[in-house]
Amino acid sequence: MKDIFMKYDILITDEQESLLKQYYDLLIEWNEKINLTSITEYEDVVWKHFLDSALIMKQDVWKQKTEASVLDVGTGAGFPGLVLAILNPAKKFTLLDSLNKRIEFLNLVVEKLCLNNVSTYHGRAETFARKESFRNQFDFVVSRAVAELPILLEYCIPFVKKDGYFVSYKGKRQEEIQSATHAMEELDASLEFVEKLYLQNREERKLLFIKNNCITKDKYPRKEGKPNKKPL
Repeated sequence: MKDIFMKYDILITDEQESLLKQYYDLLIEWNEKINLTSITEYEDVVWKHFLDSALIMKQDVWKQKTEASVLDVGTGAGFPGLVLAILNPAKKFTLLDSLNKRIEFLNLVVEKLCLNNVSTYHGRAETFARKESFRNQFDFVVSRAVAELPILLEYCIPFVKKDGYFVSYKGKRQEEIQSATHAMEELDASLEFVEKLYLQNREERKLLFIKNNCITKDKYPRKEGKPNKKPL
């Protein structure tokens, strides 16, 4: 595993590699009980889940915020948030998901791996973004394979501190960025840069670094279900 990460100049320790292997074992065990991932072969999980989750670590904006607070919206089986928590013990991670069974799985992983930098919450982004302890409170908000970008922006930007970043993990579709122009304008956010990388079998991955330029307007996010039904 370490050699795969090294190809992307991401250094992991022997202990972190061991923790990721334990995470993999628990993922496969629980995948028989609830649907966590369709990708189950060890090397595929390393490439398509573990390494993919870690790609943000290559960026200077991430490296410079040593003790940053990070929220993973729609974390699912813990990608990218739980992988990043294992590899970045100085940062504090909050994992949010709308399905309680996934949160139960994540809680087990956190307990088994003795991770003291992770908190988990069951609920919807539209609800939690209205809570004072969550609204505009995070240095980074990350999300991977949850929804189209205009929808994701309304879910995620209200959590981001002023001058913090929402980082969206996306594939190669350029038109999705173009379709989000209005949403970024409405939410006072701006696309700072796009990191394009290639994974196993030349699979393209884009990391969109979107900066929150001010405190989010009170009207966003709209009530539950509205961002998905009528995107900005």
